[in-house]
Parts: sequence; structure tokens; C-alpha cells
Amino acid sequence: MFTKLIIINRQSGISLIELIMFIVIVSLAMVGILSVMNVTSKASADPMLRKQAIAIGESLLEEITLQAFTYCLPNDANAGTATNTAACTGGAPNSEDVLPVTARVSNLAGVPRTANNVADYNNLDLPTTIYDISGNAVGTTGYSAKVAITQVGATAFTPALNNNDALQIDVTVKDPAANTILLTAYRLRYAPRAVP
Repeated sequence: MFTKLIIINRQSGISLIELIMFIVIVSLAMVGILSVMNVTSKASADPMLRKQAIAIGESLLEEITLQAFTYCLPNDANAGTATNTAACTGGAPNSEDVLPVTARVSNLAGVPRTANNVADYNNLDLPTTIYDISGNAVGTTGYSAKVAITQVGATAFTPALNNNDALQIDVTVKDPAANTILLTAYRLRYAPRAVP
């Protein structure tokens, strides 16, 4: 008996068409991934700008809320005991009762900001370079900030307070990309005459 040996030639490897298709598919995938990475890397500075703007706003809010909030000026002999503006010995009530139209503090290089009370910051405008409370530049350029203080005792709280016993402090910071961050804090006349 005679046995016939049949050899089947199986293909090994890949054909040229399969190789070209693989290269095209991988190339398209790489273009897609690189374009996403490009967009991400272009916008990677935005979180830094936002964080710096928030840091500037938070430092201003802290500086303002740490100021005195009494019926009298903090250096008045009765500042710690007065329960109304009539009890002030200096005769000059604290300006929280009547908010100033312009800020009584400045944003100048080398000039420390000295304030008698929270309201001294009303309408403070820091248009170009921002300085800290000691008058030192904070090291950022292109940022600006504005402070607005509003009496909200009668409208923002339940039960309502005297309108001048609660202040809303709004700090608006604009970063170099013109994005705006708004931070808000409330300061209440508690204790009721706390002098820091």
C-alpha cells in the first residue's frame, strides 16, 4: 500500500496589506491621543492661575475678617465695653455703622495697611500689583482684586439682626486670563464687642 503525503502550506506571518492596515490604525489612534494631550497641556496653566487667584482672595478675606468689629474705634477706651455708638468716649463711632464710600486702607509698595476696622476695606481696589498687609508684593503679576462690603444683618439672617451688626465681605479676583473668582465671607458683631 502506498501512502500519499499531503503537505499543506500554511501562511506564517502577516501579509503586506495587513501590515499597512495596522500602521494606519495605530497612526490614527496616536494622532487622537496626542491631540488630547496637546489640549490638556495648553490648559494646564489654568489650574495654577485659579489656585493663585483663590490664594490671593483668601488672604485678603483673612486680613479683613481679622480686623476689629466694635461700636467704637479699637483704640477707644470703651471699645471693649460699649454696647452702642453712644458709649464711645472718642465720640467717633466705628464706621461699620456707616460704610465709607472709598477704602481707608491703601495698596502701596512698602506701606503697611493699617485699618481700624473691617469697613476700612470697603471698595478697596487692587488694580495691578497686589501687596500684602506689610506692603510687600505678593509675587504675582497680572492679577487684580476688589473688595466690597455690604451691611446684611436685616436681610441675610433669620431671625434678622440689626443691619449694621452683620457684614458681607465680597472679594473678587481676576487672573491674567481674565477669569474671575468671587469669595464671600460674613463678619458678625459678636461677643458683642470683640477687639482683636
